[in-house]
Amino acid sequence: MKLQLQSGQSINLNYSGLDNWEKEKHKAKTTSFSVSCFTMKLLYFELKEILDEKLIKHGFSTTDSEIISEIFTESTFDGVFSHGINRFPLFIDFVKKGIVKISEKPELINSFGAFEQWNGNLGPGILNALHCSNRARELAAESGIGVIGLQNTNHWMRAGTYGRKVAEKGFMFIGWTNTIPNMPAWGGEISNIGNNPFVFAIPYKNEHVVLDMAMSQFAYGKLEWMKKLGKDLPDFGGYNTKGELTKNPDEILESKRILPTGLWKGSSLAIVLDLAAAILSGGKISKQIGEKDIETGLSQVFIAINIEIFISEADKNSLINDTLDFIQFNNPEVAYPGKRVIKNRIENTKNGIDFPEHLMQEINSL
Repeated sequence: MKLQLQSGQSINLNYSGLDNWEKEKHKAKTTSFSVSCFTMKLLYFELKEILDEKLIKHGFSTTDSEIISEIFTESTFDGVFSHGINRFPLFIDFVKKGIVKISEKPELINSFGAFEQWNGNLGPGILNALHCSNRARELAAESGIGVIGLQNTNHWMRAGTYGRKVAEKGFMFIGWTNTIPNMPAWGGEISNIGNNPFVFAIPYKNEHVVLDMAMSQFAYGKLEWMKKLGKDLPDFGGYNTKGELTKNPDEILESKRILPTGLWKGSSLAIVLDLAAAILSGGKISKQIGEKDIETGLSQVFIAINIEIFISEADKNSLINDTLDFIQFNNPEVAYPGKRVIKNRIENTKNGIDFPEHLMQEINSL
């Protein structure tokens, strides 16, 4: 699908399909997208088709492009634009520069029972992370727990992707990655630690409890997305060059002084996650990653736990039901990890998403 974006132009596409939101991702009833000077509306399968075409253009196999475009589109329609469509142009740029090596596959380098170390060989981070999260689940099915340390990989985009996919198979999941130094340690002014995203997923019916967070108050992808929208952050996200707290994403990106989650606590946790990722994978710490000034050669950890050997499905769901009922007592709008994602996915899959025209122009030019 090639988009010709000109103000006022409209392109109508007709598709037939089912109302079920799972199948609407690929088919839908009659729909259209309109291009204006501000936004254009796309349904799930329309965006996926666009991204798939671009990936194939840049050398990906049909199989790999199908998987990668699905992950980018899923993140976008789950409402995580910062690690979905907003990250896609940079991903393609890394492919063009040879930073992401599209033909490389992960390789087993060490095995110790339920623990394995893998080398990502600088292949696509999404594919490496999917492989290792699946492998951790396989080990957990055999031994009760599976632990994978992955070295020498690239950005995995949204951490929650891997937690949710493992939870869908009935396993608990814990994972994290280190990053290039992009946040000052608490009390400092120079970026010398990573904001090291972390995911913790607990399977629960069709609405898994999934915590997906960076060790910064806002991820850099969120800052970049809000900058493109021309909006301030909802809360303070970092400091400007004058050392003042600010909600302005431009000012934080300029100063590179993003605010740690939980202040000194988030800073400390970021340091521990970085060290653990490098030790368990045999890979690099954030300091070493930052020596090239390009975010590549990351270290990641994937842990899957077969909770069925500890607790029945009914007892587990009862615990979660009691907890969610308790925290939402008298206020059903109170959020829990993963709740908003389900709501976003259903609404966006049904209605489509309005994307900024300048972003779609950028995608179309890739």
